[in-house]
Amino acid sequence: MNEKTEIRQQFLTGERALFQGAGLKIYDTIFDDGESPLKESRDIELYGCMFKWKYPLWYAKNITVKNCTWFEMGRAGVWYTDHIAVEDSSIEAPKNFRRCHDVTLKNVTIPNAAETLWSCDGVTIEQVAAKGDYFAMNSRNMNIRDFTLYGNYSFDGAKNVEIRNARLLSKDSFWNSEHVTVYDSFISGEYLGWNSKDLTLVNCTVESLQGMCYIDNLVMKNCKLINTTLAFEYSTVDADITSKIDSVFNPSGGIIRADHIDRLIIEKDKIDPEKTRIFCRDEPQQEA
Repeated sequence: MNEKTEIRQQFLTGERALFQGAGLKIYDTIFDDGESPLKESRDIELYGCMFKWKYPLWYAKNITVKNCTWFEMGRAGVWYTDHIAVEDSSIEAPKNFRRCHDVTLKNVTIPNAAETLWSCDGVTIEQVAAKGDYFAMNSRNMNIRDFTLYGNYSFDGAKNVEIRNARLLSKDSFWNSEHVTVYDSFISGEYLGWNSKDLTLVNCTVESLQGMCYIDNLVMKNCKLINTTLAFEYSTVDADITSKIDSVFNPSGGIIRADHIDRLIIEKDKIDPEKTRIFCRDEPQQEA
């Protein structure tokens, strides 16, 4: 196997500075004032590098990135790229990672994560903090742990997602998603999970206005619902709630277990009450 060519401490400018580069180890190098410096590159390792302009890694394959920085203008940084691992790095630029396959992010901060990780397949995220709306739209086959997100409309249309030990401050998260399981996490945000299918929450704490509605097969195991109102509208649900629920509204069917329900709203002209079984310590008040 041929040894990789080393590039050290360069300041590279101009469009496509290392176009179709292959078999490179790049150290402490700045990519500035020129679009697409590593477009169509292959088998590249980057250490301590800085991306200061647009589109640095498009149509690339087999990329390793460690201790690197995307500055704000390094936007739309990684698109149509396969097999990329980014570790111990900071990504200030928005709209990163689009239509990529086999993406690993480990110990990465993304303070401007708007429209990031769209339509990617095979994503591993570990020890990542991100802030921005529309995170991970239409991505699939995601494995996520130790993750913090500040941003609305996350995981819209995502499929086959497993999340562990996360903190999601995210309105409208998991809309239109399929086969999502979240373990040991905190989720705060209105309208959680609407129009989704096979959404499972295990050992989670949720705070939501009108959350978990219009869901086909919602499963909740050992979860708390804090300040959660008008839950479960038109959802089929199997919920084991270890706290009270402020209000439940027109579930389509299934079973709900809770310590207490402050307000149970059942509109018999909208749903069939016989399709949902409800168990709690105190008898809830029903409204026709």
